[in-house]
Amino acid sequence: MNTFSNDKCTFSEAELLDLGKRAFKGLGLPEDDAADVARILVQADLFGLGTHGLGRIESYGKRLQTGGINARANITVDSPAPTLRLVNGDNGVGPLVGMHALRAAMQAARECGVGVALARQSNHFGPVSPYGLLAAQEGFASIIGSNATTTIAPWGGSDARLGNSPLGFGIPNPGGSPFLLDMAMSVVARAKIRNALKRGEKIPDTWATDRRGSATTDPAAALDGFLLPIGGHKGYGLALMVDLFAGLLSNAAYLTHVKSWVDAPDEPQNLGHFFILIDTRKLGPTSWLADRMNDFAAILHASPSTDPDAPVIVPGEIELANMARQQRDGIAISASVLELLQQHAGVARQP
Repeated sequence: MNTFSNDKCTFSEAELLDLGKRAFKGLGLPEDDAADVARILVQADLFGLGTHGLGRIESYGKRLQTGGINARANITVDSPAPTLRLVNGDNGVGPLVGMHALRAAMQAARECGVGVALARQSNHFGPVSPYGLLAAQEGFASIIGSNATTTIAPWGGSDARLGNSPLGFGIPNPGGSPFLLDMAMSVVARAKIRNALKRGEKIPDTWATDRRGSATTDPAAALDGFLLPIGGHKGYGLALMVDLFAGLLSNAAYLTHVKSWVDAPDEPQNLGHFFILIDTRKLGPTSWLADRMNDFAAILHASPSTDPDAPVIVPGEIELANMARQQRDGIAISASVLELLQQHAGVARQP
């Protein structure tokens, strides 16, 4: 199933998984590795997170072609303790390293009830929520985070020293919808500002500052300045703690030691990630968890909404609704992304 209209193209999930896999194979990845990368990026598109989906073929592809990312990464996993896994990503594509770390943490959690994987020598690994969903589908509650290129100034500081490090939580719901929270430490991701610049649009003055620290509606000035953290000093504190877990404890780069993939695309970033999983099947039967999760959601949904057209929702509800709709109707991607995917996959361009 694929349809074309204006600058959008619609494909089934299976078609995009296949095209994404072939595109990353064309960029030098082994087939299984390419499938791992496609799985995370297509899941991001299913959730409606287009800035972190297959559109990343542009930045990932350039870095693979220049040697900034290792297409043939030899990813290794050490086990210094029963519950702990240390993952060396060998400068591989971020979603590939992320999938290895997720599987390592799952394996430890199955054995011990709790599993922790710390990954280093990685790159941008996409959004957190696809990993949280995969974990939840296997019965694992999760806390997952990554550090990132510096884009946020320390609270009260005047230059970028912290990354917009994402943090996510996932709680499974057997037979129902899991709770999935995925948030960066800034009001918005830089990708949204880059997209506004491409479209020639202004941005809200609550998103970022210019290089002097003044709020701005100009996306170009914002990209030359700093992202604003969520909740002011509290967002700064959260970003700092995520980097301590993802970067410092994993023996990856941290703070200003992280290379910018924009300024130095041909150099390894050495990003770090952490995956903390709890096997909920060790806590009680699936019926016990399902009953409690459904009651938890019902209490929140029953709160009278201040806006009749906007009922109360729980974390992940929008993304899971997007996924259900697009699995039914197809996933829309831009013509420019399709062109890049087909180019790397060696597929003739569609008329």
